[in-house]
Amino acid sequence: MASVSVDEAMRRAIELAGRGLGATSPNPVVGCVLLDADGEVVGEGFHAYAGGPHAEIVALAQAGTRARGGTAVVTLEPCDHTGRTGPCSHALIAAGVSRVVIAVPDPNPVASGGAATLRAAGVQVALGVRTQEAEAGNVAWLTSMRRGWPYVIWKYAATLDGRSAAADGTSMWITSEAARIDVHALRGTVDAVLAGVGTVLTDDPRLTARNLRDGTLAIRQPLRVVVDSSGRTPADARVRDGAARTWIATAAEVGAGPDGRVDLAALLAELHHRGVRAALLEGGPTLAGAFLAAGLVDRIVGYVAPKLLGAGPAALLGAGVSTIADAIDLEITDVTRVGPDLRITALPRKREG
Repeated sequence: MASVSVDEAMRRAIELAGRGLGATSPNPVVGCVLLDADGEVVGEGFHAYAGGPHAEIVALAQAGTRARGGTAVVTLEPCDHTGRTGPCSHALIAAGVSRVVIAVPDPNPVASGGAATLRAAGVQVALGVRTQEAEAGNVAWLTSMRRGWPYVIWKYAATLDGRSAAADGTSMWITSEAARIDVHALRGTVDAVLAGVGTVLTDDPRLTARNLRDGTLAIRQPLRVVVDSSGRTPADARVRDGAARTWIATAAEVGAGPDGRVDLAALLAELHHRGVRAALLEGGPTLAGAFLAAGLVDRIVGYVAPKLLGAGPAALLGAGVSTIADAIDLEITDVTRVGPDLRITALPRKREG
């Protein structure tokens, strides 16, 4: 096998890391490629599930003795603590690896320090190869660890004129089956799905990740969170059906903001404490507006159907915008056709001041 460059190896490690998306939380996604002393790939690995072997351990097992004198190319700084698995920094040292190339330092104070341990053992350490790409692939976990609350994605479905339902309240189905399948795949990548109690009372959603073709549930289900300030969720609501864990988050439990409703910042802090690193905000134009007004949305994924209704509920309400100068500016990062619909991904731009 021909030798590969460190840059090529890191690109491959980032690709491998992505295979663990949605399965590793509360841990990060990580990929690792091991090169022998001649620069040939002798081992590859990624962190497949929480509690399972880390990427470096999988790659070292493949490489065996050929790891000695070689280079480990890894998307995130090797961990330096013993949790459900041992420290990867020590495993790399024991295997005789001579150099470790890291894309992103670990922001978690519990697990960080691997680079320093490696250097102290005489291993060469290089930082910063394809950092931007590695950060993008691990954005939810990195963001959550750096600030102490989950990465929040607001997902909505609407007609081309911004309606989430018709004037009579009917909304099934605004978007196509292809778009709905795509949403369930998105649910499978997050740790929690949030909806307001108004959506639960109106639509009675299940908020589970499913295979729409046969109705089967995904093996890993996100936590279902109903933001319900005064505890109005019915006992027979489908979110209480036992198909996945559910938390009815009330103002009495979480804390109330000045408006008497659930304090959203406190809600997110509690979710982070519960191991949620990425949350999908799904149901309710009012709840979405409150999150946006508070600056708590990190990414927007909108499914826009080629339909016009002319009247009916809007997809967004109460986002703190009363004049054009207050509009929430977005950076569109992707537009993809999903069946007959468009999926638009955008990032809210930070406001000045």
